[in-house]
Amino acid sequence: MREARRRAEAMGTSVNQLVRQFLEQLAGRTDPEADAAEFERLSRAAKGNSRGWKFNREELHERG
Repeated sequence: MREARRRAEAMGTSVNQLVRQFLEQLAGRTDPEADAAEFERLSRAAKGNSRGWKFNREELHERG
């Protein structure tokens, strides 16, 4: 859970918000244009600072 919090923080959001977004997507209640706009907003707010977090292909494809 600690790693999830760190990753969410690096993305400029919270674990709670990520779970909410996932459930909305699962239920088919998302607007792709709104999602793209939110992604852009978060990207600009983060100003490219990943705080040392790097993408790891194996982690991205893990099946908890």
